[in-house]
Amino acid sequence: MDKQGHTNPINIVVIVAALGYFVDIYDLILFSIVRVPSLQAIGVPVDQIKDSGIFLINMQMGGMLLGGIVWGILGDKKGRLSTLFLTILLYSLANIANGFVQNINQYACLRLIAGFGLAGELGIGITLVSEVMTKETRGWATSIVAGIGITGAALAYLVSEWGWKEAYWTGGILGLMLLGLRVYVHESGMFDKVKKSEAKRGNFLSLFKDRKKFFKYFCCILTGTPVWFTIGILITFSNEFGEALGIIGSVSPGKAVMFHYLGASVGSMITGFISQKLKSRKKALLIAIAFLGLLSFWYFGSFGISAQLFYFIIFLLGIAQGYWAVFITTASEQFGTNIRSTVTTTVPNFVRGATVLMIIWWRHMTEGMGIVQSAMIVGAVVIVIAFVSVFFLEESYGKDLDYLEVD
Repeated sequence: MDKQGHTNPINIVVIVAALGYFVDIYDLILFSIVRVPSLQAIGVPVDQIKDSGIFLINMQMGGMLLGGIVWGILGDKKGRLSTLFLTILLYSLANIANGFVQNINQYACLRLIAGFGLAGELGIGITLVSEVMTKETRGWATSIVAGIGITGAALAYLVSEWGWKEAYWTGGILGLMLLGLRVYVHESGMFDKVKKSEAKRGNFLSLFKDRKKFFKYFCCILTGTPVWFTIGILITFSNEFGEALGIIGSVSPGKAVMFHYLGASVGSMITGFISQKLKSRKKALLIAIAFLGLLSFWYFGSFGISAQLFYFIIFLLGIAQGYWAVFITTASEQFGTNIRSTVTTTVPNFVRGATVLMIIWWRHMTEGMGIVQSAMIVGAVVIVIAFVSVFFLEESYGKDLDYLEVD
């Protein structure tokens, strides 16, 4: 509140962005939770559940890959707020429709559309928050956005207990309710300034024409891939890993998702705290990625442990992959205002889209060496590459973001 008793509009931006990410995560991760019961309900045979689940995840991630490009460009060309409105409207309606699917083809189509809509929420929200906060406080703000938003996965698990259809409908309704809060948020002042300039906005191809820009952009993407290796493979298919590792007791993917994202919520705050205290994005990222690597080895070596201890490892993996907020903030800080939305929106969605490639690679290797050893190879490769990629990024803590990229 200010001295006159009015609500600080900057605080509202953080709150609305956090709630937007909350709904985003709810809808994004919901399929991982209801994968088995929803596929069984529409008549998919038990022996086809795994392959059908992989197909639908790939459709959702493919939609996010395309959506990330479209929404990112629109965010730079038309504005952060109007683009956010369109993204949340699209994925909310798609998720309501998802509760009415009758076959795998309908399911796949709606996962593609929902993924396309979901692609814009986080990147544009982080862009907006980064541009309205001071350079000293934006790290705290984006960590709060992620820390609150990630708990949407826990709500998704709890609501899924009512039924998979009801869970999809609830997500869609929450999204539509969120639209009402958008009226209290104002456009970024930095974007208003760049609109008055002659600089090209949202030129996605410019990232590929300049070798230095492309390399920096590519390193941003590689830095985040371990997060979605963990979510897309280790957590989504935790029941299959539980069987392969001889875990004592059944492992529920839905419960695994809940514990993992609760850990990620804590991890977002911890990594954000480390980044602010060390005054370094890069050091915080390196610490988190190293921690994630160590915990992944524990996950793969957890033969014969109890389901409870397995869930605890999954929770700790969530804390490690909580560097997602610092990672996206870093990507946002690497580029100028006229292309910031494009970068901040496409980078996390290219990371999510890379899940398709990681799953294909993992699935191909499982035929000869089983799911555990093949996942170890995929994980080791992406974690090492991510760790090295951080060294090539610019240290962006405290960087002034009010500047333009010149082609």
